Amino acid sequence: MNKYDVLIVGGGAAGFFAAINTAILNPNLKIVILERGSNVLSKVKISGGGRCNVTHAEFSPQDLVLNYPRGEKELQGPFHTFMTGDTMSWFEERGVNLKIEEDGRVFPDSNSSQTIINCFLDEVNKYRIKVLLNHSVQGINHQNDCWELNTTKGIFYSNKLLIASGSNPKIWKLLESFGHEVVSPVPSLFTFNIKDQRLKTIPGVVATDVHVSVVDSQLESEGPLLVTHAGLSAPSILKLSAYGAIELAKTNYKFQIQVNFIKQTLLDCVVNLLGIKKQLPKRIILKSSQFNLPKRLWEQLVLASGIQADLRWADVNKAKIKALAYQLTQAVFNVDGKSTFKEEFVTAGGIQLKGVNFKNFESKHYKNLFFAGEVLDIDAVTGGFNFQNAWTSAFIAAQQLSK
Repeated sequence: MNKYDVLIVGGGAAGFFAAINTAILNPNLKIVILERGSNVLSKVKISGGGRCNVTHAEFSPQDLVLNYPRGEKELQGPFHTFMTGDTMSWFEERGVNLKIEEDGRVFPDSNSSQTIINCFLDEVNKYRIKVLLNHSVQGINHQNDCWELNTTKGIFYSNKLLIASGSNPKIWKLLESFGHEVVSPVPSLFTFNIKDQRLKTIPGVVATDVHVSVVDSQLESEGPLLVTHAGLSAPSILKLSAYGAIELAKTNYKFQIQVNFIKQTLLDCVVNLLGIKKQLPKRIILKSSQFNLPKRLWEQLVLASGIQADLRWADVNKAKIKALAYQLTQAVFNVDGKSTFKEEFVTAGGIQLKGVNFKNFESKHYKNLFFAGEVLDIDAVTGGFNFQNAWTSAFIAAQQLSK
């Protein structure tokens, strides 16, 4: 009989972290991780472009929660229990040296996600945690204070159950029978597909600090902007996609964005351009990039303003100055679809948060049923924040699983 003390559904970051921390607190427990796929930690493998963005160097819970479009209020308390600094210490105590990059993202010194994976596998072996692959959960039953899981490879029993299955519609469906409501999932963290003459010839160009907003909505963000072969990406776009995940899904990903490339008002920009006209009368406008914009981007915005390629500043009229100011501060682009950010797929949606006790991540409907990671309706902007939610929820749940 497959009887265990703790059953964990999901062989991802949250599942492994919960299993290991449970075993650390109580090495005598029989723990098994059930993974539906043929390998584990696949999301860890591809995270951060294969480097694994472990967390983010934001050490204030009040500031950290601001990076979660869904889960901001609920994570306040948990982050006071297990924070980014705790995460970094946990890995470093196990021989994983970490580094903080300029933008605050935290990576292993090795620049390889395999370092994190190896750390987990070593700990699992150390504590004799069983990991079973190709065990897809088909049914969940509960009777006499015992959990029964029917999988494609047998039936398993345990006193305590942790669901860390990520965005798995089948598991969500099973949990609905236990009184949990599920928020329908939609993609989060995606790039914008845009076909526009201004972008066509300049993939790879980065504007370091822009303001982006979705036309006719309250959605807005700031930060770097990257021109790609498909359209636009980088933190300013990804943040917009995370906070607008539900709203943008309703448009079928067909909407307009407005980009302020220089973060100035239209009027201020006109005044500054008129000043430049006086300072550089003999210079060719196309060849005299301003406002610290990349030359190739400047050229495309100048041409889009109707300014001829050989026109000098001395010869430009006020109408063309205003047209250029519009391109610099109020450029509108038509978005027609989305693309997954790198290979990382994040969703908004999952177990509705009102059904979970965030002091221990236990179900409010059933005792000894716990959740960790993306199975909950919690998601974050890019930068290691989604992993931090996984570490925090798994660590806190482990405190109860170990008892």
